[in-house]
Amino acid sequence: MALSIRTDLAEEARRLWQRDAEKTAALPGVLAREETLRGLPVFAVNIIKEEGAHALGKAMGKYYSLRLPAHAQRGGAEFQAAAEALAALIRRCMKEPPQSVLVAALGNPDITPDALGSLAADSILVTRHLKQAQPRDFSGFCSLALCRPGVLGTTGMESAAQIGMLVRALRPELVIVIDALAGAEAEQLCRTVQVSDAGICPGSGVGNDRQELSRRSLGVPVISLGMPTVIDAAVFGGEAIGGMFVTPRDIDSRVREGARIIGYAVNLAVHSGIGFADIDALVGEFGVTSVECGVWSEGSVPIGTRHV
Repeated sequence: MALSIRTDLAEEARRLWQRDAEKTAALPGVLAREETLRGLPVFAVNIIKEEGAHALGKAMGKYYSLRLPAHAQRGGAEFQAAAEALAALIRRCMKEPPQSVLVAALGNPDITPDALGSLAADSILVTRHLKQAQPRDFSGFCSLALCRPGVLGTTGMESAAQIGMLVRALRPELVIVIDALAGAEAEQLCRTVQVSDAGICPGSGVGNDRQELSRRSLGVPVISLGMPTVIDAAVFGGEAIGGMFVTPRDIDSRVREGARIIGYAVNLAVHSGIGFADIDALVGEFGVTSVECGVWSEGSVPIGTRHV
């Protein structure tokens, strides 16, 4: 059964299927459960059969939706709890800790609801060049490369094509893709982060499907991270205003807050030798400071940073 409303969240798609089908029974081929992680609600959907994938319009795989606290600004305990919980969910999507990662920050940085990937990239520690130059000093870090492929309208190139070329050149063990999503429930806007090992089809939630980014298309495992920043206006006004999308009035602060949590979570998930306090010191208030200027002790634990 085709869903009447588009959503990128597997959790919402499952609820929409149940509503449209007027059923409360379990959907064949789909396992769902709820849990609490670091004090925050998590809704897990595992699509294990093609029947369930077809019904929900999602690829087979694991999907985790983490509810963010109402206020999770950097410096507070809720921010750290959210970042650590999200990092734990990212690690669940990994078969083993990767030695090399390519992070792809998707979206248009000039359009706030689509700037999640670009803003998250500002909090991600890029280390590939450092691992190559000083492997012993940076042994506590994963080799991480970052790309911001932009959008087709401003580059003339599909994001998937650019990322595919980088995968072939860099040969990472894992690709992490960050992108803004579309949701179907207003209360979830900028308050839920979805993590999945099924990859992503950018733009699918707003009817602008691009080439998928998945293990099938790239040849390496792909983990997607996203937060719903828009909702189809048809949810509120029916088909008459279909094709329009609604976003929160405080989207600027919300998307920045969520992006920073995602950036910290990626660091925690892949850089096994450092903790939250280390990441917070390196990222700083306005984004990543130069890791190259860090002063490091034995074992790659930061003991200070000098700015140049």
